[in-house]
Amino acid sequence: MPTPDDDALGALIRREATRHAPPAGLAERIAAEVRSAAPSGAATPPARPRPWRRWFDPALVFGAGAATAWLVLASVALPGAADRIGDEIAASHVRSLMAAHLTDVNSTDRHTVKPWFAGKLAFSPPVYDLAAQGYALTGGRLDVIGGQPVAALVYRERGHVINLFVWPAPAGAASAQTRQGFSLVGWTQAGMQFWAVSDASPPDLQAFAQSLRTRIDSGAATP
Repeated sequence: MPTPDDDALGALIRREATRHAPPAGLAERIAAEVRSAAPSGAATPPARPRPWRRWFDPALVFGAGAATAWLVLASVALPGAADRIGDEIAASHVRSLMAAHLTDVNSTDRHTVKPWFAGKLAFSPPVYDLAAQGYALTGGRLDVIGGQPVAALVYRERGHVINLFVWPAPAGAASAQTRQGFSLVGWTQAGMQFWAVSDASPPDLQAFAQSLRTRIDSGAATP
């Protein structure tokens, strides 16, 4: 807290002290001197190279990890040819049921169904009557699988619709799949690719496929 003596001394200084005005431009000269004395763009010594940072740089590590993960996922997620065809077979089966376009030619007589494909396909699909085995032929239609026109033969077994897709193909492995809740069986025989699809159980559809394969192998009747 200031005392009375301090107040008196301050008043005396303010009253008696000589005041000097600073020369003009002093402030600007001082500022210029400060600017000239300050380091401008002083070069910093280059950082020593650290080779290990190339391999442990976060961005590189993340990029390498992402690439590895993509390759792993791609190898798992990319479908094989049988899987892709299976997807198309199931989709065509569903379309035929939903669009009420199950058959283009509606007949239980294979001698009517087989000639119907003449001129519509570049091959003659084998058509078998499997009624004695419990699978009634009901007709056929044109369809497209893998970008090529194919024959679709329609059979019925205890209320189940079985679509049998047929097209020329070299020998290949058999395949049994489930797609969208439907059973699928595929195989090659006698220069043809066969794919059967139905909402029947997998064992029942396998039984249908075996009946057809046995009939083809036996050559009991001209297809």
